[in-house]
Amino acid sequence: MISYKESLEIINSIDIEPKDIIELPLMDAQNLYLAEDIVASFNSPEYPTSAMDGYALKHEDQALKELKISAINPAGADEILTLTSGEVIKTFTGSIMPLDSDTLIPIENVTANGDKIVINEEVPFAFSVREIGENFKEGEVLIKKGTKIDFAQIAVLASLNYVTVKVYQPPRVAIIATGSELLDLGEEQTKKSQIRSSNNYTIEAIVKKHNATPIQLGCIGDNVENIKKVFKEALEQADIIVSTGGVSVGDFDFVKDVVRDELGAEVLFKGVVIKPGQHIMVAKVDNKVILALPGFAYSSTVTALVYLLPILYKYMNTDYEPMILKAILKSKFIKKSKKTEFTPANYSINDGKLYVDFNGKKNGTSAIMTNMLGKCALTITSENDGNKDIGEEIDTFIF
Repeated sequence: MISYKESLEIINSIDIEPKDIIELPLMDAQNLYLAEDIVASFNSPEYPTSAMDGYALKHEDQALKELKISAINPAGADEILTLTSGEVIKTFTGSIMPLDSDTLIPIENVTANGDKIVINEEVPFAFSVREIGENFKEGEVLIKKGTKIDFAQIAVLASLNYVTVKVYQPPRVAIIATGSELLDLGEEQTKKSQIRSSNNYTIEAIVKKHNATPIQLGCIGDNVENIKKVFKEALEQADIIVSTGGVSVGDFDFVKDVVRDELGAEVLFKGVVIKPGQHIMVAKVDNKVILALPGFAYSSTVTALVYLLPILYKYMNTDYEPMILKAILKSKFIKKSKKTEFTPANYSINDGKLYVDFNGKKNGTSAIMTNMLGKCALTITSENDGNKDIGEEIDTFIF
């Protein structure tokens, strides 16, 4: 087995060719990743523009105290007006400033009297005037390739009149649960030894959460011929194969042999000194990656969060950056092994500080998926860490 650190180094070094570039309508591209730099094709604003409702004037004319209103300048007007010295033009938010004006005095600073205004409080030079290119300048790179498109990116893209946008096509992820004891959803139980499969749906939910495309292949028994058949089908359909179960050292754990011998995959590592999930295997064939995860529910979930997500993001030409923060322990932490441990914890934020505790978390095997409910995070402790007391800091993965 290799260390957790070594396994991450291998994951990060996997060379993946990103998926095809596709062009989508702007709102269909939300949560996907840009496949091009977004460069401003014009200045915004293109002309000096009013930032408030008020009166456009020459700054020096405020000394006159009383000025004539010569015109009205609404937003979206067809022509740009020209200001004459000694006069003002009533100008509204978003209007292009009249030629020869340099300052906008707000309505609140004056008293209107017929066709004149009286200045009650002067303003500085260029007050409330948006300069050319205040928002962005022509030729400026506004959003870099590989950026996730969210509401802020959509706002900028819409302002640049991007009706469609180029993004990386999300990867397809085939999901397989192995185990003769498994029952799929809705399937009738006929033996006391049968249990309901959840791993394949957990993995599908994680894949969807991160905007990739799941291919649900369901449950297959511990039969080597069936495993061969389904894995070969998965390899044809998907970019990533994720399986749960059949990767340990038991007599019926066939997945590792099928991946290596039947799919011709290069095994990048098999076994990591972590708890849970030490029997994880990662392999690669051509531009496709296979993750064989343990069968216990908590183990498969943790290893999917840790290893699947960095791989998935490579297909969209971006890096996955897990949110790992220092948290303060509100309850004592007991180290259980000489492995890197991922321990479910409750997290909370108080006075801007992150805290974790283990109240209500059950001790037992790596099958206890209910430990992931609530405001759950994973504390991470290294092979050399020991017990930690209340008030000490601990690395915490907020997923």
